[in-house]
Amino acid sequence: MAEEKMKVIAENRKARHDYFVLDTYEAGIALTGTEVKSLRAGKVNLKDSYAQVKDGQMYLESVHISPYEQGNRYNVDPLRQRKLLMHKREIMKLFGQVKQEGLTLIPLKLYFTRGKVKVELALCKGKKLYDKRDAAATKDAKREMERAFRGRE
Repeated sequence: MAEEKMKVIAENRKARHDYFVLDTYEAGIALTGTEVKSLRAGKVNLKDSYAQVKDGQMYLESVHISPYEQGNRYNVDPLRQRKLLMHKREIMKLFGQVKQEGLTLIPLKLYFTRGKVKVELALCKGKKLYDKRDAAATKDAKREMERAFRGRE
């Protein structure tokens, strides 16, 4: 089989800082033509976005896709709800986990694969302030160790 190429459009780096990522899922996303053209130009913001289940369907909320400059009347609202394309059993499984355990669905990245736009969704649990401090401290310690090893060689 041919190697599957993935072109990352946007990443939500803040999500890994604010949440513990428990599991990740891939979902398709229903877009209009001008939105896809805008994504090809990289004009998207995933900050503060999330996914939720409504009426057995999953929707992506608060994702800002800038209007395409040559799109004139075909442009849609930049912050509209966008339907995610997943199997029903996956949606119901995620819905149960979000309801029962108080978890959140956060998009980690948007990317093109084989000409289609995909979203990497993460099932996340929020970090407390002390968790963030611990993560920062371990990251700093790791960086210091790397620096010390580089100096010895």
